[in-house]
Amino acid sequence: MASIELFLWKYKKKKDGTCPITVRIIKDRSPKYIYTGHYVLEKHWNTEFSKVKKTHPNSVRLNNLLRKKLAETNDTALEAETKNEDVSSREIKKKISRSSKREPFFKFGAERVKRKYNSRVYSVAQPERSILHNIDEFINVNKSEPLESAIEGIKARRKARIARSKQKGFSFLNELKAFERNNKLSFEDINQAFINQFKAFCMSYLGMKPRTVTNQLIFVRTLFNEALSEGIVEPKYYPFAGEKEKIRIPDTLKIGLEKHEVELIEELDLEAGSEIWNARNAWLLSLYFAGIRISDLVMLTWGDFKNGRLFYVMGKNNKPGSLPISEKGKKILDLYKKRGQKKSDFVFLYMEKANRESERDIFVKGRNATSLINDHLKKI
Repeated sequence: MASIELFLWKYKKKKDGTCPITVRIIKDRSPKYIYTGHYVLEKHWNTEFSKVKKTHPNSVRLNNLLRKKLAETNDTALEAETKNEDVSSREIKKKISRSSKREPFFKFGAERVKRKYNSRVYSVAQPERSILHNIDEFINVNKSEPLESAIEGIKARRKARIARSKQKGFSFLNELKAFERNNKLSFEDINQAFINQFKAFCMSYLGMKPRTVTNQLIFVRTLFNEALSEGIVEPKYYPFAGEKEKIRIPDTLKIGLEKHEVELIEELDLEAGSEIWNARNAWLLSLYFAGIRISDLVMLTWGDFKNGRLFYVMGKNNKPGSLPISEKGKKILDLYKKRGQKKSDFVFLYMEKANRESERDIFVKGRNATSLINDHLKKI
């Protein structure tokens, strides 16, 4: 059980001689201090009873405020310890500090993105950071500005971010620091009206389809759920409960190609060695290997092929897979075989310049390869 009391911190004396009144939390002999925002002279502080002496001109009012602060701290600490018997004094202080003020939405979101990035879940960190930028664009949009002009401004800023990310020495985490300092939006500000306006913004200013808009809302809901679990926002502010906003993933119609359409792609006369030729071959190889994800396909090395079969691990779920090499698949692979190749060499050259010791660089190169292949597939 944590020990909580009012404490005059004499070692933080101001120039006028006053010292800060704090709430001291001691758990496992580790003390943490929370400032109350009030200062008094040492002669006005009763150390025995942890209260302001009557000699202070506002002693009654100040003691009432301090007792209220102490009671709130005790309640929050008790709740934290009830949920987690091993909670530390640092964690109690963090929970109390957050409960006493409105948590900045962007700061909380940046903390989540940073955790994902440090856990090397780049496929989550990257798009979630982009969503933070989209929400920031929304709350800063100048509604009096012509729509076309506003859209061009958004595109220019996005283009500049992409250009920065390709520069030598770029730091993903440094890009998050602006969000950590952004206090323009709190969880309490996000209500039904906010969400409706944000959805309209995504479609009109960002040109998003319904499914992409849904992805933006899912991220907001995820942050709310995490904030609720940490007790830093009250359930009454949750905008996705009851009759409020309901996130529904829109139905999509997927139409497969007919056999003769696949044959047309196979027979398409393309310049050997060209980018569009490579894209066509990559897509066909994916087809011949039962629809292997393109992100997994570009990572294939010659060492993944043994005894007439492909052995690989799916990047999305780390599930191992094994598939036979068909005759058509063998013909495409033969196009890329060369003398002196190593088992560690990539089949396709998209990843040739990737730094294999950097998971981040592998992710970026793989994402860029997927984008390039898709661009050529649209032409095909």
